[in-house]
Amino acid sequence: MTRKLRFTKMHGQGNDFVVIDAVRQEVALTPHLARRIADRHFGVGCDQILVVEKARSAGTDFRYRIYNADGGEVEQCGNGSRCFVRFVVDEGLTTKREIRVETASGVIVPKLEDSGQVTVDMCEPRLDPREVPFDAPGGEPKLVYPLVVAGATIEVSVLSMGNPHAVQVVEDVERAPVTTQGPLIERHPAFPKRVNAGYMQLVSRSHVKLRVWERGAGETLACGTGACAAVVAGIRRELLDGEVTVTTRGGELKIRWLGQGHPVMMTGDAVSVFDGEIEIET
Repeated sequence: MTRKLRFTKMHGQGNDFVVIDAVRQEVALTPHLARRIADRHFGVGCDQILVVEKARSAGTDFRYRIYNADGGEVEQCGNGSRCFVRFVVDEGLTTKREIRVETASGVIVPKLEDSGQVTVDMCEPRLDPREVPFDAPGGEPKLVYPLVVAGATIEVSVLSMGNPHAVQVVEDVERAPVTTQGPLIERHPAFPKRVNAGYMQLVSRSHVKLRVWERGAGETLACGTGACAAVVAGIRRELLDGEVTVTTRGGELKIRWLGQGHPVMMTGDAVSVFDGEIEIET
């Protein structure tokens, strides 16, 4: 038997999502179904699938689950979090413009601004390699680590924004080996849960260009947590100031971090593209 599953297609700076309301309809999202929905030829097509659920913890408004295009469930998605709050407000699931959302990596707080953009409190970055997780030489937090990839040694900053990131500084982001080296970094044995590989070009102390090879999705037009991770890495290395514009292939994000003990704040667009239905097997 089959039934129709309602969804909304959204994007944040070109990082695109299928958002599914699991508050008002029953959803049992398996890895197989997630892959089918994400397929750009046989499904709807997206980088990630976002599932909106009722809150399970006191003091939160919703639960947020994220599935990559390969069907794997992951901990966090920055651009998705902005689309999440836009969706629940537009759909009338809440009258609040700032909500507390539980994720697999903790509670985030997205806020819908009067401008239509969304600002998200992405919590504090996790710098301890054990929390990434990352099998760091010596096990102690450092600004950069050597990483051997395909016989060459590169330098990466490693941290978690609720999901793992390895960021390297490059001279020209357009010439960076994102699609060839990125998959090797993603599955490097030093990262037990795989990792997102970021490539950051410094334009000024308040502006960077960024490309990210995302774990389970490949290169996307933008990566919100990747932008946060890149800025944190740059600030810790004293290469960047506390407020930075991050230019991705899909648009610009504004990232602010005042240093350890403070959350990373991210501001960017959240755009609804269309609503639809897809037939699924039951």
